[in-house]
Amino acid sequence: MNVQHKTGGEARHETRDEPRRGHWAAQRERGVSPLLNLTAWAARTLGRRTVRPLVVLIVLYFFCFAPRARRAIADYQQRLRARGLAGALPARRPVFGQFMAFADALLDKLDVWQGRLTAADVTVLDPHGLHAQMDGRRGQILVCAHIGNLDVCRALVERSGALALNVLVHTRHAQAFNRLLERHGASRLRLYQVTELDPATMLDLHRRIEAGEWLAIAGDRVPVHGQRVAMADFLGAPAPFPQGPWLLAGLLRCPVNLLFCTKIGGRYRIAMERLSEGIAWSRGGRDAAIGQAAQRYADRLARECADAPQQWFNFYPFWSDHA
Repeated sequence: MNVQHKTGGEARHETRDEPRRGHWAAQRERGVSPLLNLTAWAARTLGRRTVRPLVVLIVLYFFCFAPRARRAIADYQQRLRARGLAGALPARRPVFGQFMAFADALLDKLDVWQGRLTAADVTVLDPHGLHAQMDGRRGQILVCAHIGNLDVCRALVERSGALALNVLVHTRHAQAFNRLLERHGASRLRLYQVTELDPATMLDLHRRIEAGEWLAIAGDRVPVHGQRVAMADFLGAPAPFPQGPWLLAGLLRCPVNLLFCTKIGGRYRIAMERLSEGIAWSRGGRDAAIGQAAQRYADRLARECADAPQQWFNFYPFWSDHA
């Protein structure tokens, strides 16, 4: 894929306001660049099996000194149990296991960008034939989640050469790891930094959709400034979900799809499916239309969490008013 990394003013669409305290985007990155670089170098030169003891020590450190993250994961896992969706959770140390799953996903990111993980290692579920639509005249929206490892999708799409993909992100979060990925093969990925859907941003995104480019955006992180959220039932309790993906779909008048990539039985599974041919609303009905889309997304995310319960990587109180 002919993808370019956006730099300079072209990629900056965020306001000067900082996210409020307690918001996921306000949490400081716990990774230290020299430590990340050392781990990446060791995994590349010595192999994952050799470097695993080092990774376990690093994860154990963060596990011990991140009580808020531990509580958040324990709360999420308890909600899975209460809904009868925890069948895939291990009986012993499930919270620590979720931290370890995150570490394994980071190592997988390095593998896929370095070409060690290829399309032959991935199972693709595409019941609506979305892959065949990626060379169409007009773009579409992919709504993702912080579950599994979406870098597998991003890297495989980049190598295919068939699609221009813009990943809408808040890149101030996890900047150290983004820079690490760039140094290890992700230099051509187009990251579109955006925190507000202002008129200039919408005009640019509309131009990209009309040019046949696709947009990818996470549907399980509330906006940086905490506004424009839709409440949906998720694992038995109301939780805030961003309106952004559904607003984009309605304003850009394009189909909206779901994309998940989870590791099942040691093999990645990519699930692509249509959520809606288009989200539209009549006068006064916007919030209801967006709420319905957010609820369908939350229901589908819950099913994915049931299949891979330790791979939903939201280490903050998701059901909290401060999330």
